[in-house]
Amino acid sequence: MCFAVASQSATKAKRPLSFCGDNVHLLNFLLPLIMLDNHEDDTPERHLATQRSTLVSVVVNLLLTIVQVVAGLLAASQALVADGIHSLSDLVADFVVLFAAHHSKKGADEDHHYGHHRYENAASLVLGGLLLAVGVGMLWSAAVKLQQPEAIPKVHLIALWVALGALLAKELLFRYMLAIAEKVRSSMLIANAWHARSDAASSLVVAIGIGGNLLGFPMLDPVAALIVGFMVSRMGWEFAWDALHDLMDRAVSEEETAAIRSTLLETPGVLGLHDLRTRRMGDLIVVDVHLEIDAEMTVEQGHDIAVAAHQRVKEKLPVLNVMTHVDPVRHPPGSN
Repeated sequence: MCFAVASQSATKAKRPLSFCGDNVHLLNFLLPLIMLDNHEDDTPERHLATQRSTLVSVVVNLLLTIVQVVAGLLAASQALVADGIHSLSDLVADFVVLFAAHHSKKGADEDHHYGHHRYENAASLVLGGLLLAVGVGMLWSAAVKLQQPEAIPKVHLIALWVALGALLAKELLFRYMLAIAEKVRSSMLIANAWHARSDAASSLVVAIGIGGNLLGFPMLDPVAALIVGFMVSRMGWEFAWDALHDLMDRAVSEEETAAIRSTLLETPGVLGLHDLRTRRMGDLIVVDVHLEIDAEMTVEQGHDIAVAAHQRVKEKLPVLNVMTHVDPVRHPPGSN
């Protein structure tokens, strides 16, 4: 006999915390916070913090894009232009994510029985493709310059000051976003803050490349542009690859699966479980599991245990839907 227990909760706006690209190394650190953050109700304070942090990020990236691209063109620095385009990609990412998050909050309807959570997965796929295309363009442009070293111009000093200013701005943005994220305990904002810190790394590479050019090593400027192009291409590829697998119903991580398993087994009346299967729906998880329950119990008692197991998982983990199949288990003769 089967019991279907389903419910929905609104997702929160975020770069898809597929920690990809520059954020993969943060997964183990953020996993406990992710599980806490995603199932909590959205309070006015958290919503306001998210809006304020995102707005500051948008303004900073917009200003950096304009200043870096204009200064890079005037100062003949390909690396600075590449870093400006990198800032632009972050700006586009913010808008794509906000758009997807807005639509993913729509509830179930006649055509979408499980809601619209996969808007975020589809947006990640599109965003990854855009970043990959931009990164490949950067790589191509830098490679062309490197094939003609005699044509590489000496950059102007203003390019170095702009690069250092961008580095400082991204570091300050990281500290600001991290302070807000820790105040409201939001894993989403923590991930975005660390992404800003990873962006500062590209600005550091650009500053070094421009400095080398000014010191008499002109090839270092296109080399820096090449490195930035590689970073953007890698981030785009991993975004798109992860999103594609999520759309193909890839299972969640071993850590998340283990947390779901242990939470289900903690439910009173659940003697065991098997055939635990998971897949992603946006930032949430859909679970399908067979629960082993005492065969001597009534149908109503078995149903109550299944409901309790579902509620326990929903309270602790970012789970959208749980489909439970109750398997009766008989005690061997003579056992208690």
